[in-house]
Parts: sequence; structure tokens; C-alpha cells
Amino acid sequence: MFNKKKQPPIRSLIADGSQIDGTLRFSDGLRVDGKVIGDVNANPDQASILVISETATVIGEIHADHVIINGTVKGPVYARLMLELQPKAHIEGDVHYSALEMHQGAIIAGQMRPVDMAEEKPTLKLAANNQ
Repeated sequence: MFNKKKQPPIRSLIADGSQIDGTLRFSDGLRVDGKVIGDVNANPDQASILVISETATVIGEIHADHVIINGTVKGPVYARLMLELQPKAHIEGDVHYSALEMHQGAIIAGQMRPVDMAEEKPTLKLAANNQ
């Protein structure tokens, strides 16, 4: 409904039982089933999707277009287009979003801040009267 474009494919996986320490940058899609200690940043020049599964933990900032969370995040979340919080989502940090879908059971221990889309909207220009 909000994003009628085709979602980018998920090309990368951090498996359950794996741990990444440090900043993680990705393109297209990423699914996290393990643990990431550090920031997770999508390429801002491409459409992106990030899935944080029920078994996953991320300790750090998250930046992506479409973010789906069903695990634990300790840090701020920046979803440029859409943030989906599944029933087992637990976020300790502020969330920034353009559109939000939140299921019963999801927990946010932080502030919810809608992204100001005003600066991204084109300016309305009126045609001059030719008379």
C-alpha cells in the first residue's frame, strides 16, 4: 500500500549463532538472525530492506528504507520509508519513520518520531496567467 515498488531482494544473511562486531553496510536486502554489535547502514542511493528476525539482536543504529523488526534492537532506528514492528519486536531507542505498522506485543522504549517529509516534497508552482 505505501510502497508499490518491488522490494529489493534479500541477498545477505547473518545466520543464527553468528556475531558481527563493527559497522555493517549493505545494498539491496539483509536478513539478520544472529547478533550485530555496531551500526547497520543500507546504501542510501539504492532501495533497501532490512529484516531483524525473532532470534536477532542488533546493538547500534539502524538506517534503511524498509525495516522489519521481530527481534531486539538497542539503539535508534531510522526507517526512511516504512517501519514494520512484528509482535516480538523490542526496541530500546528512538524510532524515526515515514510510515509505521506496529503489531500488538511490540515494545518501544524510546520516542517515536515521524520523519518530516515536507523537505522532500516538491514545491508547488503555479502557472502564470498568460492574459
